[in-house]
Amino acid sequence: MPFTRKQQIKFRHCDPAGIVFYPRYFEMINDTVEVWFDESLGHSFADIHPQNGVPTGQIQTRFTAPSRLGDELTITLEVQKVGTASLTLNLTAKSADEPRFSAQATLIYVDSQGKSEPWPDALRKRIHREMETTQ
Repeated sequence: MPFTRKQQIKFRHCDPAGIVFYPRYFEMINDTVEVWFDESLGHSFADIHPQNGVPTGQIQTRFTAPSRLGDELTITLEVQKVGTASLTLNLTAKSADEPRFSAQATLIYVDSQGKSEPWPDALRKRIHREMETTQ
């Protein structure tokens, strides 16, 4: 089963027109990834980031409908591919049954200098387990 989390659209997410200002979706995507690392993989960013990092190397997003103040989004995360130092995730958001956005993000595991390095074995195994449960 894919990882899902709820996101209530707050006033802080909206522009003067009353719809989500698109950069806020990227914050929601990052929040979802961070919660997934903590809850599903058992590796919080707080534990990873003192010596390593997991920046986004690439992200492609399609916005399909606006979200408004008070809407509740269900954001779904699925692992698509695990590389030596990379991880490709598919994320989608819906409110009720209406799609709001879809994104494909590639994360890179890096050392404290920002140079890519292989995923630690324990974390790689957890990611593969997550991938198997969603396919």
